[in-house]
Amino acid sequence: MRILLTNDDGIHAEGLVSLEKIARALSDDVWIVAPEYEQSGASRALTLSDPLRVRKAGPQRWSVEGTPTDCVMMAVRELIDGAAPDLVLSGVNRGQNIAEDVTLSGTVAGAIEGMALGIPSIALSQAVRIFHDEAVIHWETAEHFGPGVVKRLIEIGWPKDAVMNVNFPARPPERVDTIEVTRQGFRDSHVRTAEKRTDLRGRDYYWMGFTGELSDPAEGTDLKAIYSGRISVTPLHIDLTHNEALHRLKGLLGGVPPKA
Repeated sequence: MRILLTNDDGIHAEGLVSLEKIARALSDDVWIVAPEYEQSGASRALTLSDPLRVRKAGPQRWSVEGTPTDCVMMAVRELIDGAAPDLVLSGVNRGQNIAEDVTLSGTVAGAIEGMALGIPSIALSQAVRIFHDEAVIHWETAEHFGPGVVKRLIEIGWPKDAVMNVNFPARPPERVDTIEVTRQGFRDSHVRTAEKRTDLRGRDYYWMGFTGELSDPAEGTDLKAIYSGRISVTPLHIDLTHNEALHRLKGLLGGVPPKA
């Protein structure tokens, strides 16, 4: 099995080291194409107004001065010799990618680009625990469970127009004993914030971040699974149609266009 690895935290990220361990537990034909610099929050951005510069970082390993989407496209179209990958793994992200955050995630976007190119793709993320104002991240949890989860997903299979979004909880491996197939949740509180600061010249600027506030999610969601210490596996697709609204509008807005 030929596996392509990418991420949004960059070519030097700790999570990419963990992802390579996961991939090499499954295959010895592993290719890595990741952003030169961190691209967290880049979503499905594609670089159109600047040149894409590529750096050879080792055998079957490149960095791209672009987004995760750029990386997967360049890997499949230009950089990998011979056959296309059989699988794209994106991650392991530093922090969970769940609920509405999946629409911002460069990690999920890397998997979506693989899917768009006809390759089964999985996004993997490791949740972070804040302890005494410091981030504690158990990479060993993703490394321990990742190979088995990926292997089982490949055995089961999934639709060609979907990607698998796997999140590991912020616990050490010995405290994780359950995996749950979940739906995408939606937080009932606003967790993103902009902190106003002042530079040394007296000019204001803003730093985007997260409050860390937990919501009260429903059972069966990715949020609830991660909060409860379970591995979450969510099938995602990019059809954003709201079907309930679609059917309602068809009965109210179809036909002759309304007048002002």
